[in-house]
Amino acid sequence: MDNNALIKTEFEGLKLFSRGKVRDVYEVGNNLLIVATDRISAFDVIMPDPVPEKGKILTRMSSFWFSEMKDIIANHMISTDVDTFPEECGIYKDVLRGRSMLVKKAAALPVECIVRGYLSGSGWKDYCIEGTVSGVRLPGGLKESAKLPEPIFTPSTKAEEGQHDAPMTKEEMKNLIGQDMTGRIIDISMKIYNRALKIAEKGGIIIADTKMEFGTVEGELILIDELLTPDSSRFWPEDDFEEGRPQKSFDKQFLRDYLLSTEWNKKPPIPPLPKHVIAETMEKYKEALRRIAGQNLP
Repeated sequence: MDNNALIKTEFEGLKLFSRGKVRDVYEVGNNLLIVATDRISAFDVIMPDPVPEKGKILTRMSSFWFSEMKDIIANHMISTDVDTFPEECGIYKDVLRGRSMLVKKAAALPVECIVRGYLSGSGWKDYCIEGTVSGVRLPGGLKESAKLPEPIFTPSTKAEEGQHDAPMTKEEMKNLIGQDMTGRIIDISMKIYNRALKIAEKGGIIIADTKMEFGTVEGELILIDELLTPDSSRFWPEDDFEEGRPQKSFDKQFLRDYLLSTEWNKKPPIPPLPKHVIAETMEKYKEALRRIAGQNLP
């Protein structure tokens, strides 16, 4: 295990708000402090071994994308500069630097908002069985990884810890959060995805699909959580793309593929990850940051 990897935080004097698969969240006044650890999950299970510096990459990626999309919709980010954080965070600066974000506290909407431009993952599995993805009928005869005629919005439930997200239809989403809110979110999600495609293309990356989350602050709809990171998206190298097969990727699909090659049944306990799998996953995340945002970790 890498001594520089951050697996879990315990900040005495700060109130823990929640601990997710990757992020530890604390209440700081009227805001939240989101700390991206180096934990990594696959198939909704947290792996026993961290990926060093992963949390820093996720924070940089989200910050980059929030800035790129701020004219489409506001987001919850206040600052990633630990020197501007509230005084009570000061003694933890060394841990927080580069992997934390002070954000507005929002009321999260109970929907995972997924946009797919290509047929992969669970969408491909559903298509093979029913010819649809989250109730969206697609043309017949499509191959794995095929580019869709146009991007589709395929929401899912926002599962509790330890449970799996479940696909839902747009009608089910309307029943859950209302027709107007559903329409706004779909429109914004499509605008974000289409802009992200063009930005990523400059770095030779295809964004096959991505997941977004929304919330409200004083009635205003905003983006929350993370945005267009290797944890929440499929990033494929454009120069190696070919329909009809799985793609190489700059995300955690490499880890998923390794796990599928083992006899693990997708339930705890989880076997330790080989060092080469951890190292390769870390390099893929770094390459995504470099290609998309033009940034390297110090």
